[in-house]
Amino acid sequence: MTIQYPAPMPIRCHPTFLDRIRSASAAIIGVLVTASVPSQHLHAQPLAAERVARPNIVYIMADELGYYELSCMGSPHIATPQIDAMAQEGIRFTQALAGSSVCAPTRCCLMTGKHSGHTSVRSNGGGTPLRAGEVTIASMLHDVGYATGGFGKWGCGGRGSTGVPEAHGFDLFLGYYDQVHAHSYYPPYLVRNSKELALPGNHGGSDGETYSHYVIMDAGMEFIRDNRNQPFFCYLPITPPHGIFDIPDEDPAWQLYRDKPWPEQAKRYAAMVSMVDRQVGEVLGLLRELDLEKNTIVFFCGDNGGNDYFRDAQHPRGFHGANKHPETGVEFRGTKGTLYEGGLRIPMLARWPGKIAAGRVSDHLWYFPDVLPTLAELVGTPATKDTDGISIVPELLGAEFAGRPQSTHDYLYWELGNQTAVRAENWKAIRPHPKKPWELYDLAVDVSEANNLAAAEPDVLSRLKAYADEAHEPVVEGTFHHRDMHERDRRAKLGNQDKPAPTTKTKANVLDPTGLLSNKAWRVARASSEATANGRNAADAIDGDPRTHWHSQFQETLARHPHDLVVDLGQTATIRGFRYLARQDGGWNGAIAKCEFYVGDSPDKFGRPVATVKFEKSKTSQEVSCDEIMGRYVMLRALSEVNGGPWASVAELGVIGEQ
Repeated sequence: MTIQYPAPMPIRCHPTFLDRIRSASAAIIGVLVTASVPSQHLHAQPLAAERVARPNIVYIMADELGYYELSCMGSPHIATPQIDAMAQEGIRFTQALAGSSVCAPTRCCLMTGKHSGHTSVRSNGGGTPLRAGEVTIASMLHDVGYATGGFGKWGCGGRGSTGVPEAHGFDLFLGYYDQVHAHSYYPPYLVRNSKELALPGNHGGSDGETYSHYVIMDAGMEFIRDNRNQPFFCYLPITPPHGIFDIPDEDPAWQLYRDKPWPEQAKRYAAMVSMVDRQVGEVLGLLRELDLEKNTIVFFCGDNGGNDYFRDAQHPRGFHGANKHPETGVEFRGTKGTLYEGGLRIPMLARWPGKIAAGRVSDHLWYFPDVLPTLAELVGTPATKDTDGISIVPELLGAEFAGRPQSTHDYLYWELGNQTAVRAENWKAIRPHPKKPWELYDLAVDVSEANNLAAAEPDVLSRLKAYADEAHEPVVEGTFHHRDMHERDRRAKLGNQDKPAPTTKTKANVLDPTGLLSNKAWRVARASSEATANGRNAADAIDGDPRTHWHSQFQETLARHPHDLVVDLGQTATIRGFRYLARQDGGWNGAIAKCEFYVGDSPDKFGRPVATVKFEKSKTSQEVSCDEIMGRYVMLRALSEVNGGPWASVAELGVIGEQ
């Protein structure tokens, strides 16, 4: 459905509402003071061939904003007039790619200038830290005299670790250190330089009086004001529109969508994006007010690919179509959590009046590791020697200004869990799992990654596989001095920060392999739901890795029993039973109690259950037998959970029999 866009919203929103919010935020922030910076500036080389004033840098990154969810990208649903104006006044990139397709790894790539074959944060479990002493954009800029402030979601090290932001160049960081904490907009507290900042009236989840995002944005604006007389780096990795889809009913953005005939959560999501849009306009307005906009470069982007939120029969790629071209219908394959284009393609804009030509659209191919060397060149300091990035200053400011043409990558590289991807020009190779073959796509003609050319272009694939071998190094993560505060932050999402931390197991059990069918040719035929936003996909139940698990959907909407998982065995098999392995982390959410198994010749039609069982509350391999039966498709139907919850989860599913 096409909506009529309102006129561009003013930079200041409704005074009575916003003044009240800002007054409350000011009382909370209170003791935030001007960030101290070194009195001596290190020597820096001038940009290109001429001396220019060191620019202020504002980097705004919206969490999980999809490529096609801005009105300047053609969104028929969501109005973003301020961001649209920013695109018209600067440059919009069509081939900017994230460092990874999930939150923590992509932030590490951005901050360190490394691709995910070299980074210290490659998992998204929450709190995995940078190593002590790792250089970041903030520490690089701090060393040449910049005031450095971060406001939003950090994701590169929980409290009590070597990865906290104040140990990596930030004079001030206010927000969430851990991404689980960041799911709630009403947490009992935020974290400021590893100390807790209480938010009055908040109880976690959606229960509270103080909207955390307002506090974060107000602190970022105050940082700009306080440091207007010196160079500053204001990093705004804001949490909307990700997490629990909450926005106050009083927010002007909600008024744009509250009466739309859409699902409630789809309206909330759209309002969060328009709220971000208004706040981008407020940041740009503040720079104008302070006479700073001509010496400030502003970036705006998403952190990773979008998700297929609010799917239904009419909107199989999500209600707002994050990865579907609104006019042509051409889709990016995959979503957040995958290394297909849907997980990596992001909106990216840059604006610098008088330096970046207005109204440009660039097809230059680049990604998050390029940000650090770009900023290094802009401020006249050497980039780190271990960066995998290439400065895009010539693309931003012009080859003549930069004194050279724009360089390009030999290849771009990503790895995430069991997935690996490499891109060289328009060729992209991806291996979804170590047990699965490499795929090859020509994105020049197949941006949807639908036509696998691996067999037709073996030489190209061989070259890209060699790049992948070259790019990967074993991960060396940072360390925790203690985990108590980090685990407290994670519990604070739901207001349980003062409850004792649950005990966890470190060793993963495996399925008993005796008599099991090989799962090499298996695939998921369908699942009733999956927690895609948290990387708990249905395919994790048959990937052979007990440390991953499928979980039923619990964000956007809560899926309830029964929960179905249908697996295609690849060919007809003789089946005599089934094995189940519960999730192997410290949690029990979704661990199956009562369960039924079905066998059939179609993924959509099954008869009576061939086995019914009530599994124990155990992390070890459990089994149920059935009378011998032939079939190609197996359905697991979870009817209850060991703790009485509404969820289902499976670390590994096995089938006993022969093919």
